[in-house]
Amino acid sequence: MPVLATKLFIPQLRPHAVPRPRLIEKLNEGLRSGRKLTLVAAPAGFGKTTLLSEWIADAQHRDPALMVAWLSLDESDNEPSRFLAYLLSAVNHADPTLGVEAPSDQPTGMTATLTTLINEFSQASQHILLVLDDFQFIEDPSLLGAVVFLLDHLPAKLHLVIISRSDPLLPVARLRAGGELTELRAADLRFTPDEAATFLNQMMHLGLSSAEITALETRTEGWIAGLQLAALSLRERTDVSGFIQGFTGSNRFVIDYLVEEVLQRQPAHIRDFLLHTAILDRLSGPLCDAVTELTGSSEILASLERDNLFVVPLDDRRQWYRYHHLFADMLRARLAGDGPALPARLHTLASVWLEQNGLAEDAVTHALAAADFERAARLIELAVPMVRQSRQDATLLRWLTLLPRDVITRHPVLGVYYAWSSLVSGDLQAAQSRLVDAEHALAATTADGAPAHDSVLSEELRTLPVTIAVYRAALAQARGDVGAMREHASQALDLTQPGDHLGRGAAAGFLGLASWAAGDLDDGVRAFGEVQTSLRLAGNLADALGTTIPSADMLISQGRLRQARRAYEQAVRLAGEQGDPPPLSTGDLHVGLSELLRELGDLPAASEHLATSEALGDRSNSRENRYRWYVAMARIRQAEGHPDVAIDLLGEAERHYLRGFFPEVRPIPAMKARVWIAQGRLNEALAWADEHGLSAGAESAAVDLSYLREFDHLTLARLLIAQLKTPEALRLLDRLLDAAETGRRSTTEILILQALAHGAHGDTALALAPLARALAQAEPEGYVRLFVDEGAAMAALLREAATRGIAPNYVRRLLRDIRPTDGRPGGIQTLTEPLSERELHVLRLLASELSGPDIARELYISLNTLRTHTKHIFTKLEVNSRPAAVRRADSLGLL
Repeated sequence: MPVLATKLFIPQLRPHAVPRPRLIEKLNEGLRSGRKLTLVAAPAGFGKTTLLSEWIADAQHRDPALMVAWLSLDESDNEPSRFLAYLLSAVNHADPTLGVEAPSDQPTGMTATLTTLINEFSQASQHILLVLDDFQFIEDPSLLGAVVFLLDHLPAKLHLVIISRSDPLLPVARLRAGGELTELRAADLRFTPDEAATFLNQMMHLGLSSAEITALETRTEGWIAGLQLAALSLRERTDVSGFIQGFTGSNRFVIDYLVEEVLQRQPAHIRDFLLHTAILDRLSGPLCDAVTELTGSSEILASLERDNLFVVPLDDRRQWYRYHHLFADMLRARLAGDGPALPARLHTLASVWLEQNGLAEDAVTHALAAADFERAARLIELAVPMVRQSRQDATLLRWLTLLPRDVITRHPVLGVYYAWSSLVSGDLQAAQSRLVDAEHALAATTADGAPAHDSVLSEELRTLPVTIAVYRAALAQARGDVGAMREHASQALDLTQPGDHLGRGAAAGFLGLASWAAGDLDDGVRAFGEVQTSLRLAGNLADALGTTIPSADMLISQGRLRQARRAYEQAVRLAGEQGDPPPLSTGDLHVGLSELLRELGDLPAASEHLATSEALGDRSNSRENRYRWYVAMARIRQAEGHPDVAIDLLGEAERHYLRGFFPEVRPIPAMKARVWIAQGRLNEALAWADEHGLSAGAESAAVDLSYLREFDHLTLARLLIAQLKTPEALRLLDRLLDAAETGRRSTTEILILQALAHGAHGDTALALAPLARALAQAEPEGYVRLFVDEGAAMAALLREAATRGIAPNYVRRLLRDIRPTDGRPGGIQTLTEPLSERELHVLRLLASELSGPDIARELYISLNTLRTHTKHIFTKLEVNSRPAAVRRADSLGLL
């Protein structure tokens, strides 16, 4: 993505700027006090940018080593990847030694890249100002969240400055309450009478009396742009008092009048230049020459700056300028008043020049503004590879929504990508309709034999039938129609040509998903093996590594733990060999390996891989898989004897869950129900069963026990066992066992539950038969937690199995890891009110060397929540300090 350098230049101090020492001192005081944020928020025309230019010049005069990173934002920057690219460009422009690079995969890398940037700034020896001008254009929640993240972790030497026409959607109140904010508002920025007098008489040389200055200052309420417009109108007036006396009315009409006055006093060629170039957000001599179809624009821009005619230089070489926002708005309104024909022509001329000079995005914007939709469609088609590669999906969707439907229907490539955008946004009906339109357009294009206007587009058209079939498979997957998904994926595979590795990979992927959802795991594993091969041949190693996750999930469901482990370890090793930054999905691979190692009983290694994933940040974790980190951590915490913590983490997993392409074979609500059942909180588990339509009648032959509901039904079987409804549980488990054996899936968990059901009913002899089968299946693969997590009931059955000589070595290994009780020390019963599991966990951390904030981070809770837990602990232990609580807990055996 090309970066427009002029957005990074600090605006030069205007020659007619009024010194404002009172405001400069307020800004300096905020910097000296170490406050995090300076906010300058006021409507247009209040001199915000001019003031910041003066402040920066003053600050750098006082401290020549001060670095300033400046970024002028506009509407197109409300896009995560674009914003991040420009932010890093601004930083690197200020200090090239940093060299932090933007990720290639848009919002997934935001937090990790900012973390790297913060770490770089924390090493800085000098102060740094990061200025974001025109911040009102930033509305995307992920971008606002990124700025909050930056503020929350701001190094001492870095100071953030935000200039905005409106209050940004940031925690301003919190920063103000915490003494971390310096703010200037319209009331601060308005010219005082003295400043107005300085501007009007010393800068504009009008020679007004004190009464006239006071009257004008009062009527404009110190609004700087209003005073400037008034001053320009007064330059050649003889009846000054009459003008000032008539200077009344609402701002809109006053502004319209003043702009008329300013324009009418310009020579005709300057007036035409101003009106014709008003369509441009940024002006340069060559661009203005193209739009006006004249020459000499560079000289005109320089003279406009000298005359203080609302032209702001954007670089120190005076090659790029912009009009004052308010002035540009007024010029555009005047231009539009003459009809749409001239603005449309001007936009088209701008679009042509911008395309020829490699500024594709701006060229599209002007083509759309000109309503030259065929040109815009062609430009968008050419820009699609770049936009999709940089993951600017929001930009693409915004462009497509501005094109008339009949134009899109004539451009099948655009129609297909519009269908995809609709599918991603959840509008399945629109996606279906646009795919139909695209197919018709493609058929017409093929029939006409019209050549594509670009080789890249020719390739897009050639492979479009495959893309359409793949997207139809995706649409079927979103609707839960596994049969249609398989049909369209097979069609896509048949349509692929030799060498179309991406097409084959996508088609094979949906075939694998269909097999997975249907419970045909052998076919699913084979299909994803083909996907990985195709992606590697296409040179897409990152996505190829990502296929390890669904493949390993299916292998685990088949009970093939060792093969899944080898696949994960190989993928993690290959990802590590790619250098920095690591490929997308590297963090996901560590999470998957962590889950596997937890099952194999290696909790320290499992925790280490989760820590590695977290350290890699969003840059190496897909958004769709982010929830799995919380699931994996919840299962570790449960294995460590902290079920309440596990429930909290599963709640976080629910909040991060995004429905993706993978079938939901282990629903999070069912995981929570399993923790409740283990805790004996059967009311919560029963509520879960009711909510999901599960009941004791699930063992009936009329109930569908498909693979996608297997996890739910196994959880229901656990609930029935806990309720001592053994016959119902065993009938359900018999049906589940038949289905799993037919589908060639692992039956180990089902056999374990059969053993527990018999054991709960007192039939130890009957329990040993399924237990022996489960042990025989599990021992070669190294299962641990599947047995150990069942606790005391399983321990009793394993001890009986050992006496019968059933897998004695394996049984001894499992018994070593089973907690002798529910994890709650006996001493707790001596308290009047026992501590909860959560409070016990907090108490053990209070006995460590960790600080309060460290404990809060360890538990993933806020400091206020930690204080609440601590208060309850102190009350129950009858103490009033942390050391006293630790001593009391130690005496009771709670530690």
